[in-house]
Parts: sequence; C-alpha cells; structure tokens
Amino acid sequence: MKSISLYTDNGSWIVRLHPFSKLFYLIAAILIPLISGHLWMFAVTVLASISFLMSSHMLRKAVPLIAFSFTIILTIFIIQGIFFKDNTSVLLTLGPLSFYKEGLLYSSRIGLNILNMLLSFSILVLTTSPSELVEELEKKGFSPKFGYIINSVFQIVPEMMGTMHTISDAQRSRGMETEGKLVTRMKAFIPLISPVVMSALTSSRERAIALEVRGFGANVKKTYLYSHPYTKQDQMMKWGSLTSLAAVIVLRVLHVL
Repeated sequence: MKSISLYTDNGSWIVRLHPFSKLFYLIAAILIPLISGHLWMFAVTVLASISFLMSSHMLRKAVPLIAFSFTIILTIFIIQGIFFKDNTSVLLTLGPLSFYKEGLLYSSRIGLNILNMLLSFSILVLTTSPSELVEELEKKGFSPKFGYIINSVFQIVPEMMGTMHTISDAQRSRGMETEGKLVTRMKAFIPLISPVVMSALTSSRERAIALEVRGFGANVKKTYLYSHPYTKQDQMMKWGSLTSLAAVIVLRVLHVL
C-alpha cells in the first residue's frame, strides 16, 4: 500500500525519538531567533536543523520541500531590496536597478525565518509517524478530533500529489500532451484542477463515513496497543530545547541580546 505521508522510517536516531521531543525542538527552533531578534541566531537554528537532518539521512528528502521556498525568498529579496520603505543606502546596482542595504537586511530576516521554519518542520514531518503523533496527543488528553486534524495536515500534501500523478497519467494515456514547453504544461495543468478538487471532496466524504463506522465519535475510554517511553536522548532533546528557549527569553529581558 502506498504511503500517503512524508514520514520515512529509516531507523535513524531521530526517527526513534518520542514525537513530543521533536515538537519541543520545533517550538524552540522557531521562537529562539524570533525572540532574540538577531540574524546570526537564525543561522544557528538553520545549521542545527540541517545537522539533525544530515545525521538522520533525511536531508535529501527535505530538499524538494525547501527548494520551492527559494523562489519565494528570491522574490522577497528583489521586491524589498528595491522598494522597502526605509531604503536609504545603495548597496548594489545592476543596470537600472539599485538594491539597498536596509531592504536586503529586511529580506534576509524574512528569508532566514522561512528557511528556519521549513527545516524545523521537515524534522518533524519526515521523521515522525502521523499516527504515532496523534496517538500520543490523545494519551495526553487531546480530543480525537484535534488529532484527526493534525493527521490530515500531515497527509494532505502527499495525498494530493499522488492524485495529481494518477490523473496526469490517465490523461496522458488518452493522448493529452502533458510534457514539453511551458505553455504545453500550463494547458495540461488546467484540466487537472477539477478532478483533483473533486477527488479531495470525495475522499473526505469516504473518510468521514469510515470514521463513523469505526466509532470515531464514541464517548468511551480508548486503549492503546503500543507505548513510546522517553529515553535519555528524548530527555536531552526536550530539556536542551526548553533550556535554550528559556535562556534566550531571560537574556532578551535583561537586554543582553
């Protein structure tokens, strides 16, 4: 059966971590540079996330998730570098275009923030089983409906990508040109929209029926087949993340950072 999530169980140390340990790291990695307000702190968290992905052999899988963001980041650099409201110091001139220091610094902050969030989320998404994360949340008292929403977020992108590939193959087998020049690909993309949307709606309805049949809304106490106890590595990840976050908050309050 084809997987409809980005999770890959390669047996690495970060895959074996408790889902909550990776959640603690995700929260800390996003908040620490935002609270500190320094560009170098963004670089630190980005490098930390890259090192985690490399050590777990997941960096290659994270590249496609990150590659799309570079188009957005490049657009931000161009627009803010030229038109940012506080631009005063010309840093670079390319023909008729002048890029300003203030706009490029502002763009760097936004770009590094986007990259930092994508890398942090990649660690959670690529190395955490959605079903295990939902199960652990329910054990802590979260509503099963909340868990279902989390599970759906993990699955929606790969599920829609799989549907698009299936529909594209079906249209190609019927003689539609889907490859070649950009114009040809754009023409082939438009007929994909309607089947993908209809398929998503049908899938949602079928999933809702299947959940009700299995007693999703039953108000009874659930039992769980598996347990995931905390290990020493989990404790190190959890308390390392929380300690770093607390230290940055204290230093920020004391105006040291």
